[in-house]
Parts: sequence; C-alpha cells; structure tokens
Amino acid sequence: MARSMHVRRPATLASLAAELGVSRTTVSNAYNRPDQLSPELRRRVLETARRLGYPGPDPVARSLRTRKAGAVGLLLTENLSYAFRDPAALGFLEGLALACEDAGQGLHLVPVNPEREDVAAVHRAGVDGFVVYSVPDDDPHLAAVLSRPVPTVVADQPIVDGVDRVGIDDRGAITALAQRLIALGHRRVGVVCMRLARDRNDGFAPVERQHAAHFHVQRARLAGIADAFTIAGVEWSRVPVVERFDHSTASGASAAAQLLDSDPQVTALVCTSDILALGALAEAKRRGLRVPQDLTITGFDGIPDGERIGLTTVRQPVLEKGKAAGKLLLGTVDPTRPREITLETELVTGATAAPPRTAEERWFGP
Repeated sequence: MARSMHVRRPATLASLAAELGVSRTTVSNAYNRPDQLSPELRRRVLETARRLGYPGPDPVARSLRTRKAGAVGLLLTENLSYAFRDPAALGFLEGLALACEDAGQGLHLVPVNPEREDVAAVHRAGVDGFVVYSVPDDDPHLAAVLSRPVPTVVADQPIVDGVDRVGIDDRGAITALAQRLIALGHRRVGVVCMRLARDRNDGFAPVERQHAAHFHVQRARLAGIADAFTIAGVEWSRVPVVERFDHSTASGASAAAQLLDSDPQVTALVCTSDILALGALAEAKRRGLRVPQDLTITGFDGIPDGERIGLTTVRQPVLEKGKAAGKLLLGTVDPTRPREITLETELVTGATAAPPRTAEERWFGP
C-alpha cells in the first residue's frame, strides 16, 4: 500500500502573521516599508519567514494592487547584445542604471530587432515608463511606446513634440570638427556614416537620401559637415558618403574600402562614429596608408578605444546622458521643468588628423 505523504504547504502572509501574532500589514511592512518597524521586530519577522518558508510578497500581486511595476523600460531597436558591445550604448546604459539605482527602480531592457517589427514586446513590458534610445522617427516600436499611458523620455533621437528629450548638439559639434579639417587644408574628403533609415543600404548615400534620413542624429551630423565644407567652397554633392546599416568596425573597414576604391585621392575620412573610424583605421593600415601622414581619419563619440590610440573625434558625455534621461523620467512631475536637456561636447584634437600631403609628397613617399 502506498504511503501517504504529507507535504507542508508554504507559508502565506496570513499564516506568518498568525504565527507571529501581528497584523498582515506589519509583515508586509517588514518587506516593503522597513522604516515603519523597529529593527528588532523586522528581524523577528524575517527570521520567522525563513523558518516557515515564506518567500515574501508576490511581486506580481503587488504590482496589480499598486499598479506600479517598479521598473523603467529601455527601448533599444537593436539586438540585445548591441547594448553590451557598443561602448557608447554601454556608457549610456550604465548612466541610466545608476539613475534607476538612486531611485530604487529596476531596469527592463526591451530590445527589438531593427529588421523585424515586434511591437508586442513593447506592449507586454511591465514598466512604469520608457526611455527610448536613439530610434528613427518612423519606428513602429516608438509609436507603440507613445501609445501607452506612461511617461517617456527620448535619448538622442527622434525629436517628438511634447516628449522630454536628452541629447547633444550633433550638428554644431561635428561642424567644429569639420572646420578643424578645413583649417588643416583638407578639401577632398569622404564620409562614412551610420544607417540613415530602417531599410538596409550598404553603399553610397546620395544627397536626397541624406536629407530624407529618418535617423535625425545622422542627418544632423551630415548636415554639419556639409555646412562647413560648403562654406569652404566644396560642392557637397561631389563628396562621397558611404552608409552602413550595421554599426561595427567591420562595417567601418568595408565602407572605407569602398570609398577609397572610388576616390583614391581623398585626403580625409570623416566618420560619424568612433566605431566606424576604428574600422577605417584598420582598412588604412591594410592598404599601407599611414595615418595621419597619408590619410586623416576622424570619429565621433569619444569611446575608450579611440582615446587610447589618440583618435581625433568629438567626445560626448554618454554616461551623463543616461543619468539625465533616467532622472528626467523618474523625477517629480513638474509642468515647468525643461522639456529638453542638451549636454556639452568636446572637440578632441588627437593624433589621427594632419594637413594633407602634397602631390610631390605622395609621389616620393613610401
């Protein structure tokens, strides 16, 4: 005959309160509002809970009761690994995490594939608000976020009426960099940029595509470069701009190769990110080109790998940007607060930019 087995049922909040001879509110406060109890009483509640096997308040039930998830959602229209692979994204993520820690909030990553629409991931995210990190203005996931009745802050892009935003002056920052190259004597330049739209284009980006770009950060950076060189007498439509959908050093290398093959006389490559610039540097080395003697290469972001090699770039405060986005989202609701925070950038004059070589220097050079 099978022996009957008696399995002790796990303790509940009610049974724990009965065991201790206290109210259920007292038990709940031991977990959720410890400042309401004396240290001795809270210790007794937690010790008895461990002895009886009480796991603590059900977070799902608590969120249903309070209608608060206790977490901030970060919408990232990239694969999840991108957040930990791209140094600028990682710095932003760290800053946002610090702001969440200070506010006692969790952080819920909501990554979505840039080539596949999955707005359900946005709708099922249990969060109290969203930080949207650098998405195009026509992104369906952004529309899904804005359809939810929770506060939202945009970091970098896009600019949405009535939605708080944290960013930098991309156009002004890269204009200063372009002016530096012009002062050095560069007029024959090429540009390597990040994706301009949700459709994949790994090739040259004509002026029409630049102007119609749905990623306004890239649109602004290209416009800033164009502003400076147009004033210097360069016809912008003749400046080769190569776009890459994937943001990686491999993409930077292949884009640089495509551009240099099309115009070997280019004296400077202006890259709209440090990651792309690092790839361009690798391609220059593969071709036996010396930087900056034979070719000037610049970036944008100020990531550690670029700093280590002395990359000429624009440094932006990515960690502070993440903090600012988190504080703006988690701060008290104040109708007079600023709707937009613009952080300062710094032009870094590194070791990868120099005056262009003359024709004679090219002829007799190694």
